[in-house]
Amino acid sequence: MTVAQDTAPLRVLVVDDSAYVRFSVARHLDSIPDLQVVGYATDGESALRQIQELSPDVITLDVEMPGMDGLTVLRQIMVHDPRPVVMMSSRTRDGAIETIRALTIGAVDFVAKPESRASIGSVMDELVGKLRACRTVRMGSRPSPRLGTRPLSSERIPGSTARLRRTDKIVLIGASTGGPRALSEVIPALPHDLPAGVLVVQHMPEGFTGPLANRLDRISNLEVQEARNGDAILRGRVLIAPAGFHMQIGREGDVELNKRPSVHGVRPAADVTMTSAVPIFGNRCVGVVLTGMGRDGSNGASLIHGSGGWVIAEDQTTCVVWGMPRSAVEYGAADQVVPLPDVAKAIERAVHRDV
Repeated sequence: MTVAQDTAPLRVLVVDDSAYVRFSVARHLDSIPDLQVVGYATDGESALRQIQELSPDVITLDVEMPGMDGLTVLRQIMVHDPRPVVMMSSRTRDGAIETIRALTIGAVDFVAKPESRASIGSVMDELVGKLRACRTVRMGSRPSPRLGTRPLSSERIPGSTARLRRTDKIVLIGASTGGPRALSEVIPALPHDLPAGVLVVQHMPEGFTGPLANRLDRISNLEVQEARNGDAILRGRVLIAPAGFHMQIGREGDVELNKRPSVHGVRPAADVTMTSAVPIFGNRCVGVVLTGMGRDGSNGASLIHGSGGWVIAEDQTTCVVWGMPRSAVEYGAADQVVPLPDVAKAIERAVHRDV
């Protein structure tokens, strides 16, 4: 299903067991001319009934609800009637873990619930932006993620985690909207003996990149960690930029985190990471631009391409939002455009490519 781009208001179903959240969301959305709240649900069973009756364009869905929880509702939606879903998540550790699971199941995006009445305005503004973005979301054509090639109960096959040399390859991945689901397909499909370091920039609020790294680590052949300042970049290890910090590669080849101004309105930004890698690794850089809004990654991809490195962009047919990859393609920076199920193999071939 693709939400049509037209002048009709986007029809929203609000699902939340909190009367205060329902009231706040409805009051704010009803003041936006291009959004229309068409119904409310206080639990999962009611939500599924109203989806059938009202056929909303997009759904806001509480992660934690009594009875049939948000994840169960989301699975039902994705199987029986796929449509864009934006999760409403608490900022607690458990809330973040459940949100990551929701994003891998198929939720388009999420907003963290306000921690106080003073923050309700900024959260609602963020929600409006993400609901509007759902007009361009592609549903139904995306394959279900494999969610890992290593069973959760099995032990990881030891790979090489030696310090990355300047003669080694480095893989630099950027993603935004739809990224956690895409990463859950790409990272677990990479082999345990990949002779490259991997750095990932995923646009997320603070408190959510750690649970994302932990989930990917449990289902992947490679070791996956949230990056810390001074971390060595190792072959066979994936480092994910922590939310709120740009991740750069220092002159000694270690990770440097900083809170310099946002780029393209985001921090971390893939452009920052990719740009810092080119002077050190040159044509041994492999850039990957996955699903997401905006154009982050295009400048870095252009530098990688211009240095003789290799750039892979996700194909439109599998993107949740074909913004970042499209921009890389339009910049002339993409050496290869492939659908999501083929991205891991494309990375592997690029790593072994002679330069």
